[in-house]
Amino acid sequence: MGMTMTQKILANAAGKPEVKEGDLIMANLNLVLGNDITSSVAIDELNKIQCHKVFDKQKIALVPDHFTPNKDIKSAMQCQKLRKFALENEIENYFEVGEVGIEHALLPEKGLVVAGDCVIGADSHTCTYGALGAFSTGVGSTDMAYAVVTGKSWFKVPSAIKFVLTGKPKPNISGKDIILHIIGEIGVDGARYKSMEFTGDGLNHLSMDDRFTMANMAIEAGAKNGIFEVDDKTIDYMKQHSQKEYKVYKADEDAKYDEIIEIDLSSIDYTVAFPHSPGNAKTKEQWKDVKVDQVVIGSCTNGRLEDIKAAAEILKGKKVKKGVRVIVFPATQAIYLECIKSGHIQTLIESGCVISAPTCGPCLGGHMGILAENEVCVSTTNRNFLGRMGHITSQIYLASPRVAAASAIAGKLVTPEEV
Repeated sequence: MGMTMTQKILANAAGKPEVKEGDLIMANLNLVLGNDITSSVAIDELNKIQCHKVFDKQKIALVPDHFTPNKDIKSAMQCQKLRKFALENEIENYFEVGEVGIEHALLPEKGLVVAGDCVIGADSHTCTYGALGAFSTGVGSTDMAYAVVTGKSWFKVPSAIKFVLTGKPKPNISGKDIILHIIGEIGVDGARYKSMEFTGDGLNHLSMDDRFTMANMAIEAGAKNGIFEVDDKTIDYMKQHSQKEYKVYKADEDAKYDEIIEIDLSSIDYTVAFPHSPGNAKTKEQWKDVKVDQVVIGSCTNGRLEDIKAAAEILKGKKVKKGVRVIVFPATQAIYLECIKSGHIQTLIESGCVISAPTCGPCLGGHMGILAENEVCVSTTNRNFLGRMGHITSQIYLASPRVAAASAIAGKLVTPEEV
């Protein structure tokens, strides 16, 4: 029986000629990731058993990005614990404030993940790196602690859904619209503990930033991971960002899939996930008059260069509607700097936006944009759960950067063509 892309990577990581759905395996890891929140718990567990030696100081990445710059004393103490652990163990890929970025944008940018890698992270959106043809998935902090010491993790080999992408997206339709459309179609549990594997000639029309966005939100369909077939765009990206050796795995022709779903990209319109689920996807004809109090543009989902550029193009020469707050978070320092050089930051500030340092802050209701009672936010983040970004009565609408920027101008949920 043939294997999927994910199954081939897991077989290689486990040192087996083949694996099949449902197998329990112990896999060698190419990278273990933790952030300021989750690493703190892992470090506590290691201290309990007095285990202080890591398996490989080059294969651990520690990224304090959630409550940084530190929002309060507790978050400062968490980062202090992380900093001490990183320095004592000479962790090479520890990123302090000033060089840090949002982890799932930073790691690919730094070339720490490439095709064929097997990666875990103590953060659910670790599945982002599937855009590079890697197997990557989120785990709990205790799993991270074990992996930091051993360089291994156990997995139940997932089954898969194959998404065959065809056609060319309409102008201004992005990866965010596409993945929200898909989650709306299959549901938030439609790929539960499965691999979402993307292939087809439609990939030719998706940028790497589109793919990162889509892989990032695979977890919102319940997936174990999302993964894209490696093509020339992937290889060009890896050559530009990484010195690591990569390995391309293609699914066998007789690979078994639970389902094969064809998606005509040309049929997808602007798509927004209404409260309180990423699966509550609606297109323009289903939108009602939604008044907006705040707009957030950024996050590990949509804080990359293409995203900030798209928002700036919509806002250029226009003003944010009086009474609307717009917070923009470039996902890394390098992206931030490029946005300054290209004039995007000036455009955004002149239009009435405030620019934040790279942080996860508002996405998880941590800091830098908490919502008050009954407030409405259009956000380019990945989750719109009840109370996710602040008060339990607040509402979050997930959208692409273009829709978010247009909504900031109009003061209500609209498409770019309406402004």
